[in-house]
Amino acid sequence: MIKQVQTRTVSVPTGIDPIRLDKFLASCDELDLSRAFIQQMISNEIVTVDGRVVTKNHKLKGGEQIVLHIPPPELPDLSPENIPLDIVYEDEYLAVVNKPAGLVVHPAPGNLDHTLVNALLFRFHELAPDDSAEGVRPGIIHRLDKNTSGLLIVAKDDKVARKVRQQLADREITKLYTAVVCGHMPETSGTIDFPIGRSIRDRKNVRSREAITHYRVIEKFRLNELLEVRLETGRTHQIRVHMAHMNRPVLGDPDYGGRQRWLSGIMPQDRKLATGILALIDRQALHARSLIFMHPATGEEISVTSDLPEDMRNLIANLRAKT
Repeated sequence: MIKQVQTRTVSVPTGIDPIRLDKFLASCDELDLSRAFIQQMISNEIVTVDGRVVTKNHKLKGGEQIVLHIPPPELPDLSPENIPLDIVYEDEYLAVVNKPAGLVVHPAPGNLDHTLVNALLFRFHELAPDDSAEGVRPGIIHRLDKNTSGLLIVAKDDKVARKVRQQLADREITKLYTAVVCGHMPETSGTIDFPIGRSIRDRKNVRSREAITHYRVIEKFRLNELLEVRLETGRTHQIRVHMAHMNRPVLGDPDYGGRQRWLSGIMPQDRKLATGILALIDRQALHARSLIFMHPATGEEISVTSDLPEDMRNLIANLRAKT
């Protein structure tokens, strides 16, 4: 665990749309800090922009240098919490959990408890140990964003965890998502091959890594489309970034153009309809629906699916009614 203040410098890419300071920093994967923790740092005047102390809603225009003096994280001793879990598969080696939107996967600055990990500790007697610096991710193999719902694999011992991580690295696990996007895709099916760097707003970042997403249009509505999405790679925010790259952001996504930016670009005659659509969901309309993988201990194929959560079912029903 980090024991001293870290000084980090972040360069704001040129050519970006104006964006709030706190929102930009929360989108920087190389920082891996929650927006609430970033806002606290800004309030404590340990974040500067071009050498000046500013407020959290300071607008960045591109080209600025941000310096952060990050204090040691005040991470808690992990404790079990009786948070209901939807377990869709379980055996002695692993489990597959259907995570609801709004639940953070593991503790981090700004989200110290009430996480999926706390719930897992209450539900299971054993979890694979966590070897990260923070030590707050026992059992966790892969993650979903706080406001993305759906399926996650949880390992109960280290050997299983290592094998499943290797399957992920070898692209041997099929991950299917359901998404509602803004606008209509250019083709009824296709592949998005667009590298994603750790700094997701700097598309020319030399550290960018291969990222491949396959999509298929399931249903077309007046202003939106329902997609099935398959990840070939698993970069942070990959679906959200790729859909924004296609100018078809995930509906409701506040960070990648799926809310106010989409609304501002709608034709005047459709703006009332779009406003009503956005009112139906308060998160990105993205659900991890299906996982198919070879069981690391038994060798059998495991295929699990989860139904769409109520907010997405209601959204889709309304989109059909308005088409």
